[in-house]
Amino acid sequence: MEMNIRAAVYVDIISAIEFDKSGDHLATGDRGGRVVLFERTDNKDNGVSRRDAEQMDYTVRHPEFRYKTEFQSHEPEFDYLKSLEIEEKINKIRWCQPASGALFLLSTNDKTIKYWKVQEKKIKKISEMNIDPSKTPGQPSSSSPPPVVANGVHADPAHDYLSKFSFPPGGLPSLRLPVVTSLETSLVARCRRVYAHAHDYHINSISNSSDGETFISADDLRVNLWNLEISNQSFNIVDVKPTNMEDLTEVITSAEFHPIHCNMLAYSSSKGSIRLIDMRQSALCDSHTKLFEEPEAPGSRSFFTEIIASISDIKFSKDGRYILSRDYMTLKLWDINMDSGPVASYQVHEHLRPKLCDLYENDSIFDKFECCLSGDGLRVATGSYSNLFRVLGASQGSTEAATLEASKNPMRRQIQTPARPSRTISSMTRMVRRGSESPGAEANGNGYDFTNKLLHMAWHPTENSIACAAANSLYMYYA
Repeated sequence: MEMNIRAAVYVDIISAIEFDKSGDHLATGDRGGRVVLFERTDNKDNGVSRRDAEQMDYTVRHPEFRYKTEFQSHEPEFDYLKSLEIEEKINKIRWCQPASGALFLLSTNDKTIKYWKVQEKKIKKISEMNIDPSKTPGQPSSSSPPPVVANGVHADPAHDYLSKFSFPPGGLPSLRLPVVTSLETSLVARCRRVYAHAHDYHINSISNSSDGETFISADDLRVNLWNLEISNQSFNIVDVKPTNMEDLTEVITSAEFHPIHCNMLAYSSSKGSIRLIDMRQSALCDSHTKLFEEPEAPGSRSFFTEIIASISDIKFSKDGRYILSRDYMTLKLWDINMDSGPVASYQVHEHLRPKLCDLYENDSIFDKFECCLSGDGLRVATGSYSNLFRVLGASQGSTEAATLEASKNPMRRQIQTPARPSRTISSMTRMVRRGSESPGAEANGNGYDFTNKLLHMAWHPTENSIACAAANSLYMYYA
């Protein structure tokens, strides 16, 4: 029975989700500090011959992920110097490059980042002892085996065969040696590194570099650069903390490495801007290479303007040409070669504008929705309330827009003309999507359940599959 979020156990609520680069593994983290791994099983032959596989119809086969293993990544801690309780909730998970058949990943809570290695290990056992006295000539048989201690010597002195045993006349018919057998394999998760004591504020992002050796971590005011093999030292590359904290006007909300160029990264702010920086320019990247922000419309400023402008998540496209950003109201796509404005803007929560006061009162206006792009760059997706999420066409002229519900019986809220497959993201021009953002709800947002929210989602790197988390449930959608 599907549990409602009100009845769900707090620690079981999923707080992070991530595919690896191959798309064969999926990791989720929850508020209880656990990391759960899933493995794709439908692309394995499972002993089917090539001739049989060619005869089978694979056109309707959907991706299938099965539970692989889980481990406790973080435990609750208490900072006695600051009298601050640090919860075990997993904020972000990032996969690292696999090696020697082992999986590697980074996980972080508010303060501590950990580097995990997950590997299959065979459990070996000695299946036979050297001598079985019950079958040896001249020795009495025993109905029950005597107790044995760890070093192989029997605890009962009456069964001390080594001291009493003597070779019978003619010798033994056979000499039985110990046989070591592998009974089964077990997945073992081991923490390789712990990166701690580098952030004064809560960590909101971690991101791997394309060089496979470094990663960044970001909190509200700083971005640090780490080497995976060095846990006791990091380099501060971005610091927006003012000399006087009263002069603080914006904070860092998300940070992401460029997928191809290891010297470039982007970070977003609470003022709705994205800064692209190049680490080759200086050790401390206080100055940005490019600034992406949309000018405020005249006469549109209100009490909620800065709150709803805060960017909650950014993602690079697979080729690194575009950046997708999500603020409370909209989803925007930016070309890193054009900083005059977004090439596409999708209105996600515009229908909630009349209810901003109520959303502020119940703190829903501070919800941080994630966003994702398809591997081919033709579609984008983001979550909303009532466990709904939107999939939108990103190619030029596309009118594709679908609203789906994350549940056991999902209902497609909107079906429009599919995107033109001949178009690619590289031919995109600036466009704005307006109109009815969510046909399934009333125009003023009264049909929404603001306690059920779909915050976390990830797109498969090579297929049209989306994994999304609603409370303590994980859903997979395939098109």
